[in-house]
Amino acid sequence: MFFRDIDEDTRIALTIPQYAEELFALVDANRAFLKQWLPWLDKVQTAEDTRSFILNQLERFRRQEALHVTILHQGRIAGVLGYNRIDPESRIGYVGYWLGKTYTGSGIMTHCVSNLIDLGSEYFDLQRMDIRCAVDNVKSRAIPERLGFIQEGVLKNAEKLYDRYVDHVVYGRVTS
Repeated sequence: MFFRDIDEDTRIALTIPQYAEELFALVDANRAFLKQWLPWLDKVQTAEDTRSFILNQLERFRRQEALHVTILHQGRIAGVLGYNRIDPESRIGYVGYWLGKTYTGSGIMTHCVSNLIDLGSEYFDLQRMDIRCAVDNVKSRAIPERLGFIQEGVLKNAEKLYDRYVDHVVYGRVTS
C-alpha cells in the first residue's frame, strides 16, 4: 500500500476499501459542515456507498486518471485529498480536498497538499496543478494561496451546491 509521512502525526495513504467504515463515519458526523462546499453528500448515505466510491477511485488510479488519498492524523482518518482528475496528455492534475471540522485550522491540509504536489510531479510527471474552490470558501482558498498558486480567474456559476450556484476561483501552479 502506498503511504507518505507528512510529519510525526500525519500521513497520507492510498484510499482503500478497508477505510470505508471510518471514512463514512467521518463524512456522516461532518455532513452539515461539509455540505456548505461539497455537492456529493446526498449521494453518500452508507458505508457501502463509500466503499463503492473507493473501488471506483482505485480503478481510476490504476488507469492513471486520478489519485485519491486518505489523511491519517494520529492514527485516525481526518479527511481526504487527491487529484480528482488527471489529464495525462496535457499533464494536468485537478486537486480536491476536505477535512473533518475538528481537524481544520491547524495546517494539516496545507502540508498534505504540498506533499500531493510533489507526488504529482514525481509519479505522474504533472506540469500543472489546478485548484478550484468556491469564492466564499476562505479556508479552502487560503491553501493554494499559501502554496504559491496563482489566482487565474473566476468562473461564474461554476458549481451547483444543492439549491444554489457558486462561483469558483481558479488557482494554477506550473511545475516546469
